[in-house]
Amino acid sequence: MTLSYQNLLLVLSFAVSFLVAFAATPLAKVIAHKIGAIDVPKDERRVHKQPIPRLGGLAIFYGFIVSVLSFIEFDTGVKGILLGALVIVLLGIIDDVYQLKARLKLVIQIAAALIVAFYGVKIEFLTNPNIFSSQPTIPLGYFALPVTVMWIVGITNAVNLIDGLDGLAAGISSIASISLLFISLLASESSVAILTAALAGSCLGFLPYNFNPAKIFMGDTGATFLGFILATVSIQGLFKGYAVITFAVPLLILGLPIFDTGYAILRRLLSGKSIMEADRGHLHHRLIDMGFSQKQTVMILYTISGILGLSAVVLAGSGALSAMILILSVLVFVVAGAKYMYTPISELAKSGDNESTQE
Repeated sequence: MTLSYQNLLLVLSFAVSFLVAFAATPLAKVIAHKIGAIDVPKDERRVHKQPIPRLGGLAIFYGFIVSVLSFIEFDTGVKGILLGALVIVLLGIIDDVYQLKARLKLVIQIAAALIVAFYGVKIEFLTNPNIFSSQPTIPLGYFALPVTVMWIVGITNAVNLIDGLDGLAAGISSIASISLLFISLLASESSVAILTAALAGSCLGFLPYNFNPAKIFMGDTGATFLGFILATVSIQGLFKGYAVITFAVPLLILGLPIFDTGYAILRRLLSGKSIMEADRGHLHHRLIDMGFSQKQTVMILYTISGILGLSAVVLAGSGALSAMILILSVLVFVVAGAKYMYTPISELAKSGDNESTQE
């Protein structure tokens, strides 16, 4: 595939997914009203005041799948990713209507991750943290399957958890997709480039309807689909393509949802609650509680996500030592930011008891 032809396919993939998602979103809104997929503000965790349809993820998926089916060269890995994504989308549609139990959703998400792994999309090695070792990566062997499933299910739910403000999940997923797109081009991963271009286009096509004040939400249909695709594409394109920095780059690109989810799990464990029980302690909630508006909060988180994504792209050709230094620097920033932004975990554990509802 020549460079100019590949560039044309990428532009077409992005444009088609953008236009299809943009055109399909009003139809998704109509379908949401027909089948009762409506988000009613019934607790303090939700910041909107009026019932809003939440099936916008259907338009995102439609734009993505039309583009991918039109322009990608299918291989085994791509087939596995699309089959797993279909399972996730069907689960999301049912959940947006009937509000399924968290444990049932987790089981089906694990099944979707296993489908992807069955088709060969697995994390088979990680970066060796010992930069002085002659072995740059550590083979996972029998641990490849459980690590892969944990990564896919974890990122799927991490993106779902940040979907708490108008335009937040769609914008952050767009930034992550574009970052993955640039790195896939550096790694000459043409299939991954098409997938990420299509994902970015569909997110941006949906965003005009979802930005504050939102006319429609993506719901679990969209948020879990975006997380699932980002997780599986990062395996296909990064854990395999950049052996020296397999661990650092995906963590940077998806750093914001990973940090927010990790903190949420720790907060809930220390409060004696189930990690699947929702609360009002996410990063976007804390920023709003500090006095920022919805739009300001979203822009702050866009900026953080953009900086992390740009760092990952720059890091892609820098080697293991630079990767480790940057990861340590980011960790220092995260710890300092968490100490400033969040009230102590012990206080959150006490105050969060009266704020939880089913996610």
